[in-house]
Amino acid sequence: MSESGAPKGRLIIFSGPSGVGKTTILKQLHERCDLPLLESVSATTRPRRPGETDGVSYHYMAKDEFLTHVENDDFLEYTEVFGRGDLYGTLRAPVIEAIADGKWIILELDVVGALKVLKIHPDAITIFVHPGSVEELERRLRGRGTESEEALSRRLEVAKGELEASSHYEHIVYNTSVQQTVDEICQLLIAIAEKS
Repeated sequence: MSESGAPKGRLIIFSGPSGVGKTTILKQLHERCDLPLLESVSATTRPRRPGETDGVSYHYMAKDEFLTHVENDDFLEYTEVFGRGDLYGTLRAPVIEAIADGKWIILELDVVGALKVLKIHPDAITIFVHPGSVEELERRLRGRGTESEEALSRRLEVAKGELEASSHYEHIVYNTSVQQTVDEICQLLIAIAEKS
């Protein structure tokens, strides 16, 4: 609780290499953890795909609109996905509003984005979901069967760098089983809530 008696909002930075199970973990965390969790919705210039909803899946923007937000310093972080030229970013205002409203807002970010946000919000709760090893991650990615050999190699190369950078995170959680991982993260967040 804050001094005013209202629940205190928090910022959670949630990262981990592609294929580690972040989406599944976050979905179950929302369902099973008794905290006012809210996921941040990123802005993007990429076209909307079938079944996606503006403001829910992403905030879809034309490139010039996105770049205006960049000029106005409206993003906590943003990045360009190389190869496609699509821009992605975290708008500052909805995050600030959610925290003021007592929400625990989750930013699912890559390591580079996470470090940018940490410079602005050094008090953020940082959680890195670790696969245990690069070999285990490769096994999971191969099991999905959705990647070409070239794409798989690229993902694993990025993952190696991300695993090395995990030392920047306050909490490292090893995803050996989804249920156990969700329980561990939920207990961690509840313990933080009880202290604040």
